[in-house]
Amino acid sequence: MKGIDPEQMSKEDEPLSPDYKDSSDSVSECSSEDSADNIPDAAFIKRARRKRHLARAQSNYLSLNVSNDAVQRKETEDEETEDESDNKGLEFAPKFRALGDRMIKDEDIEEDEMQNEWEEQQIKKALKLSQGIYAAVPLSTTKQTQTKIDAFASLPPINTEIVKKRLNRRIALLQDIHRSHQREYEKYTKDIEDSKTAAQELEKSSNAASNYKFYRAMKTYIGNLIDCLNEKVFHINELELEMYILLKQQAQILLKRRQEDLRNESSYIQLLTKNSKSSNGCMEDDIQKLLEDCKARRRHRREKRECSYKVDHHEGMSSDDERPPEAAVDFQKKKNDILQNCKNLFEDVHMDYCTIRNILLKFQHWKDDFPDSYYNAYISLCLPKLLNPLIRVQLIDWNLLEEDCVNLKDMPWFRDVKDFLAGKNVSQFERTDDPDENILAKIIDNIIFPKITGFVDYVWDPLSTSQTKSLVQICKNVFEEYSFLKTDSSKAKQDLLNHIISRMKKSIEDDVFIPLYPKSAVEDKTSPHATFQDRQFWSTVKLLSNILLWDSIIPEDVLQELGLSKLVNRYLLLIIINLPSGPDNVEKCTKVVACLPERWFRECEDGSSLPQLSNFNQHLLQLARALYKDNCRNEIKDVILLLAKVKALHIADDFLEEYQMEHLKSILNV
Repeated sequence: MKGIDPEQMSKEDEPLSPDYKDSSDSVSECSSEDSADNIPDAAFIKRARRKRHLARAQSNYLSLNVSNDAVQRKETEDEETEDESDNKGLEFAPKFRALGDRMIKDEDIEEDEMQNEWEEQQIKKALKLSQGIYAAVPLSTTKQTQTKIDAFASLPPINTEIVKKRLNRRIALLQDIHRSHQREYEKYTKDIEDSKTAAQELEKSSNAASNYKFYRAMKTYIGNLIDCLNEKVFHINELELEMYILLKQQAQILLKRRQEDLRNESSYIQLLTKNSKSSNGCMEDDIQKLLEDCKARRRHRREKRECSYKVDHHEGMSSDDERPPEAAVDFQKKKNDILQNCKNLFEDVHMDYCTIRNILLKFQHWKDDFPDSYYNAYISLCLPKLLNPLIRVQLIDWNLLEEDCVNLKDMPWFRDVKDFLAGKNVSQFERTDDPDENILAKIIDNIIFPKITGFVDYVWDPLSTSQTKSLVQICKNVFEEYSFLKTDSSKAKQDLLNHIISRMKKSIEDDVFIPLYPKSAVEDKTSPHATFQDRQFWSTVKLLSNILLWDSIIPEDVLQELGLSKLVNRYLLLIIINLPSGPDNVEKCTKVVACLPERWFRECEDGSSLPQLSNFNQHLLQLARALYKDNCRNEIKDVILLLAKVKALHIADDFLEEYQMEHLKSILNV
């Protein structure tokens, strides 16, 4: 086969411009100009194809002036590159950076294949060779295809384990990248928080001057407040002591007069019993005069009861607390002087230092704006001590034994403290165990309980129903308010209860006196003996009723000991047993049962009453039998009803069966 001279072809190609569009025109021109003897061989075609490939890589410019050495060197580099690519590991997924290059490479391969096909068709048309020469061209093409197949066959085998391992490595790599990104995110988040905290600290530091000004002003205010209270507390103690002495003297005067009246009347009745006059006539005249005064006061109280339509009353159940007009005027004058001194006590003091509300507003401002320093300074322990003198001034006029006594919740200081405790700014500061909640409890422990205890010891008269009701109501209100506070039972509260019990015991020992006279002396209800005994009986019933008003405040066993064991069994029952059976006896028994709290009998089971009432229940049984003999049917029904109230059901059943009065059994279900 005769080939084309490369040098001649190069010379012919030199005048061609770089804008020569397609190599196919060159081949067709060569085919048309040359004869059949100038047909290019396969090597020449391969070199031409290589030159076109290089031209595409260089902005689609195909230079035909390429030396054989450059073409051979390029072929060698391409073969080495193909060998190296064969030795590399099989890539199952293209890298992200090489994806564009591979797409361009795929497009180039498709263009090469189309170009090859077109060249083969042109060669077939241009060449008029013999059958053997014509068949040489597809033979070379088949050889190249076989070479490519062999190259693919030399690649390593692929299986699922290799794919799985590479996927796992890829997943592990992605997880490491994710963790590193997560750490970076957390770092950035922490940096943002630190920046915000630093900004807040800087903002606070910018307010250092104003903070210093506030603390300095607060220190000056507290110092002035303490100095003011230290100066006034001496006068407060004096005024409080004066009022306390005034009330105590008034209570002692009334108590002493009642005891003297009791002794004088008892002595006078003893003189009447002996039917002899005292050798000392002056003493008898004095007793007569005192008794006349006592009768006048008693008559005056009776007239007041009649005007108020109090019909259910007996002589001895009223409190002899009337004072002579001169003594009442003197008492009121001294009381007004003390109150006026209290009013003038803080005339020279600014409102910020003598008004509880203004003082608490200062500390409220501190608590809202600077809660950390507020709690670190233990203000909750200091406020009760600071407010102590001012609260005591308001309590100087607080007589808790009067019927119109002001309730604790209605006092100005109590409302101010409640407003302070309710004024916590939750949006700025929130604390689950706020120590300020114990401020009110400390005030009650240190001020209220001791004041009530003083009244109980020296002013309260247990025989006075009005005083006892007022005191009981005050104690219930204080204890109820105290129970809502987050504090345990205090020593001051227990001391108050102990003093109440001691005062009631003392009253039973000193004020209860029921004389026993012969039946002949008391048969006449208008006789002095019967009148005095009856009056003392009802006075004891009143004391029993007053003592049992403390139910739910004083322990139940203590009240049962005082009311049932000492008053009922020792005094009242002794008089009731000696009374003749009749309506008067039934009425006295009814009054005694009416004093007993119904709560005591709710837990009684099997029809058994309280053990302390066993003697009283036996008396009711004997009274019912005596009434049956006297044919007093209505009174019998009342006695059965009393047995049902005290849960003495067995005694009542036995009586009804004994006397065949089953029609009254319906009363037992009441």
